[in-house]
Amino acid sequence: MGAGVAAALLCLGAAWLLGAGVGPRGWMVRPSARSRLLSVAELARFRGAAGEPGLYLAVLGRVFDVERGRRHYGPGGAYSGLAGRDATRAFATGDFTQAGLVDDVSALSSGEMLAIQSWLTFYSDNYDPVGKLVGRFYDENGAPTEALRQAEAAIEEALKFQAESEQRKQQFPPCNSEWSSAKGSRFWCSRQSGGAPRAWAGVPRKLYSPGASSSRCVCVRTTGPPWGQPASVQHNNRGDLDDPHLQEYDGCHPQAQQCVLTV
Repeated sequence: MGAGVAAALLCLGAAWLLGAGVGPRGWMVRPSARSRLLSVAELARFRGAAGEPGLYLAVLGRVFDVERGRRHYGPGGAYSGLAGRDATRAFATGDFTQAGLVDDVSALSSGEMLAIQSWLTFYSDNYDPVGKLVGRFYDENGAPTEALRQAEAAIEEALKFQAESEQRKQQFPPCNSEWSSAKGSRFWCSRQSGGAPRAWAGVPRKLYSPGASSSRCVCVRTTGPPWGQPASVQHNNRGDLDDPHLQEYDGCHPQAQQCVLTV
């Protein structure tokens, strides 16, 4: 299985099992009633083979008993490579080679850290926590290491960015768009455009993110108070048209819900 396909399956599985998502602290694993500490060598004995004491895996140093998922994690299972080790990186990348089945999460993207968060929540909700793995994320006393603190900070930052992006999408939903060599580009807004159902359609505008040199087409609300401002506060009834990061399309009427840019 290719790394990209595997990663997609992991993420889709997490989304299906976890539902609509979690809050900023939702990724935290519930504290285990047991505080067992395992070494890397001890954990390696729990791969579910005949004569071995059980079937465990670890995510960010948290160890879970996945015996009830034996058909997935046991010998011959699709995810057997995850058993008996902390292969946190693979949960984000889908790389099930020996080089990818590791616990190093440094330099992962925000999206990949969110994938790890989702799987950590999944295992916490569906499997019994066993203890902690002494190594990258916990020291010999079971205390968090700097590597774990950095990983947790990265997850918190990714969750914050995700929340801000979702809010931005509600304020400035993407336009519908199409292009043809004969007619050029067409951008238009509707009450469903951008996959953000709403009570208004808006008008197309170019949105420049801070520091970005290119723009993207978004739909902008044309009436009411600016985003986040109560309707009770005096306003100019122009919605978000005066946002400084917006720019009109040349040759397009300021109030048109559709813009056609010919080649």
